[in-house]
Amino acid sequence: MPYKFSGHETFPCRYSWLPKAYDILEADSGVFKDEADAMLAFGVGKNMVRAIRFWIQAMGIATLATSGVYKITDFGRAILSRNGMDPFLEDIRTLWLIHWQLSTQKDEPLFAWDHMLNHWQYPEISRSKVLDVFRRESERLGRSLSTVTLGQHFDIFLHTYVPTRSKKGDIQEDNLDCPLVELGLIDKIGERKVDGSNIREPLYAFNREEKPEITSALFVYCLDDFWWKNHRHEMTLPIRNISSAYGSPGQIFKLPEADIRQRLETIAKDSNGIFIPKESAYLPLVLRSDSKLKPTLATVYENEVAYA
Repeated sequence: MPYKFSGHETFPCRYSWLPKAYDILEADSGVFKDEADAMLAFGVGKNMVRAIRFWIQAMGIATLATSGVYKITDFGRAILSRNGMDPFLEDIRTLWLIHWQLSTQKDEPLFAWDHMLNHWQYPEISRSKVLDVFRRESERLGRSLSTVTLGQHFDIFLHTYVPTRSKKGDIQEDNLDCPLVELGLIDKIGERKVDGSNIREPLYAFNREEKPEITSALFVYCLDDFWWKNHRHEMTLPIRNISSAYGSPGQIFKLPEADIRQRLETIAKDSNGIFIPKESAYLPLVLRSDSKLKPTLATVYENEVAYA
């Protein structure tokens, strides 16, 4: 799989970047053809221009159409247009959708997102442990990457979800750059001593509690997307696939299995019959009633499912 390990230029995505990039691309789809022009348009330096270009693609807002020309996606237009559903990223559902887009890419997934969300089996997250695992996994993939590159990549993943704090522990307002910190997906839980040294490092953990802000309509939309991306030709899926399979809503949102099962109890009503649970003592399943039906993005905000 052609993973991406870099391109973010060590900058997490900032609050203003996506709305601003949308407006600029709407006016000039070729703004990134010349970095000097892009620097003037965005009012930032060269590395930030490259980071903005990286994040609009990684978060599903725009795609590279031809050399230097970017096309706004249907997702980007639906969210960020003047009459879009959330042009200023004020709705927590939008942030979960962006997290979903960022974490479920099929063509060039971001290595840290793919590995941490789908393959990390440890109860705690520490930088030293992550870098050790990243090094071994990148070598297995035939990629010779420096510790600096791997460390920067993990740091960007972490600070996409964890706010940066000052030495006194106060949140630095200027550093609350990525809107996805509002999801509370990763918590700081303490510190530990790095093996073989007196250095202490922070410990983190995924928040695996129920997340009521992921509404029924949002869950249905993402379940449908998961099904199309990974199981397009299957009419049934075991519940455990929805809970813990690669790229599943349970994995990407870190939902507890009990919450998944509770959501699936009402999925037939919540999805207007697109998905139907099939109880079985041996292997509980979810049936897709019609593989051609898809909930539209608007249903996430309307909280009821319309077909497309």
